[in-house]
Amino acid sequence: MEGDTGEGTPDHVSLRTSGSLGAFICGPKKLKLKDVFTWRLLKTVALGQVLSVLVCGTAVTSQYLEKAQVDTPMLQSFLHYVLLLLTYTTALVFRKGEESIFQILKSKWWKYLLMALTDVEANYTVVMAYQFTTLTSIQLLDCFVIPVLMVLSWFFLKTRYRLVHFIAVGVCLLGVVAMVGADLLAGRDQGSNSNLLLGDCLVLISAALYAVSNVCQEYTVKNLSRAEFLGMMGLFGTLISGVQMAILEIKPIMAISWDWKICLLFVAFMLCMYGLYSFMPVVMKMTSATAVNLSLLTADLFSLLCGIFLFQFKFSPLYIVSFVVITVGFIMFNVVPTYTPDPSGNSERAYQTVATSEVIQAEGETVLDEGHEKPADTACIQKEPRTALCSLKYMV
Repeated sequence: MEGDTGEGTPDHVSLRTSGSLGAFICGPKKLKLKDVFTWRLLKTVALGQVLSVLVCGTAVTSQYLEKAQVDTPMLQSFLHYVLLLLTYTTALVFRKGEESIFQILKSKWWKYLLMALTDVEANYTVVMAYQFTTLTSIQLLDCFVIPVLMVLSWFFLKTRYRLVHFIAVGVCLLGVVAMVGADLLAGRDQGSNSNLLLGDCLVLISAALYAVSNVCQEYTVKNLSRAEFLGMMGLFGTLISGVQMAILEIKPIMAISWDWKICLLFVAFMLCMYGLYSFMPVVMKMTSATAVNLSLLTADLFSLLCGIFLFQFKFSPLYIVSFVVITVGFIMFNVVPTYTPDPSGNSERAYQTVATSEVIQAEGETVLDEGHEKPADTACIQKEPRTALCSLKYMV
């Protein structure tokens, strides 16, 4: 993320001086309308909404499974981890050299074990929360993942935010408040209130675990590879969820009245989760974990729209207001240049914006601009060794 501009910043970056109010708020000196609504930004918004639709698919199928009195969250998680195992982990088996699964397990097995454990338990704790607290509490407290993500990204990924990024997050959260208000007006304060304190604590724990998992995912897909991350998540996620399922859900699984409808719901849930896990690293590599989670705030709105037709939920104009507000906040977050440190350490700071896809590093070492296509070898001519950030642009 973007940090304060220094004297070493190239003139052609067109940034304000560090003492300028505009630089403190937004960063770019001249942010024209054509620099905001670019194809890349529109693609980023569209891809974020695809993720929201996939999350909506998991919510709708889970709602139908609940109506069928099927309460097996670990079985649902286990199935999609198995699908990741059969595809991405199998692909890693056929790799050779340093990228082979044996070399990955030899050097980093414990890291991926902890990442998978965090991911599995994040999914499980939020499902458990529905047994103790209300839907309104879950919708509001689940947003805790965003500030936790920003803090973790600040310290571990060295990202830096400007004031406009915090304003954008605030705008998105206002959209969530509007959505919750619409739920209350429609009488959708569903869930349990048997132990509100325990349920709310479970939601906060889940949000913190999701934040840790997403930060690890962003680091892995940007510095290693998407296939490696998904392959290891498939392997260790299957092991962890399988053991937990065997301990906690044998009786509920045995009690399921299996028919083609139940099987179809499980398959639909599994495919939606598989698509979400496969596609999220792609969007995260283009943006960031924080931006992805901001885009996912609209997932509840898609679920509500489906509920209007499938479960006879009441419609409120506030749902549309909420969607617009969240989308505006997401666009605000992505159009402003962000600071990303050079992984190779060859330069002090690098500026990257989703709107222009421009990457410029201090000291004039690397200048990339999608508006001027150059071969990778020519565009990355600089001091040796070649910076990872420069090479990353041609990997996307």
